[in-house]
Amino acid sequence: MTNKVVSIAAAGILAATAAPAQAQFAKPEDAIKYRQAAFALIGNHMGRINGQLKSNAPNVQVIQSSAALIETLSKLPFEAFIAGSESGGNPPTRAKPEIFKDAAKVKSLAEKMQAEVAKLAATAKGGDINAIRAQFGEVGKSCKACHDDYRRD
Repeated sequence: MTNKVVSIAAAGILAATAAPAQAQFAKPEDAIKYRQAAFALIGNHMGRINGQLKSNAPNVQVIQSSAALIETLSKLPFEAFIAGSESGGNPPTRAKPEIFKDAAKVKSLAEKMQAEVAKLAATAKGGDINAIRAQFGEVGKSCKACHDDYRRD
């Protein structure tokens, strides 16, 4: 009887974790809100780092904290590009329809951005403002690569 209970529990856990990303969102509008929130937070912390890098006396702790948060946040928005979330939202999605049609390229761009953000977080830990500034530029380029093709102005 114990094996049967364990088997049923394992099957339930497997079914729950194998659910597609779409099941994580009750409505496509929820996916839009989720990814917009993640991108807004990323943008906020990129702005904080940029402000520090433009300062005469950059606060390395602020940069380190924001870089670490961006590293975590960079993994969030891409699971929310689900079917049905191509339009709508409040505010309306800025995602171009092409982002939903070119999964391999989007995945590659997302991975590139995430790798550059991880390098930024590691560089920030070292505290060298010039190195942070250079890596921050690389992160910006990786973000722009996706924005150019897949984000409406």
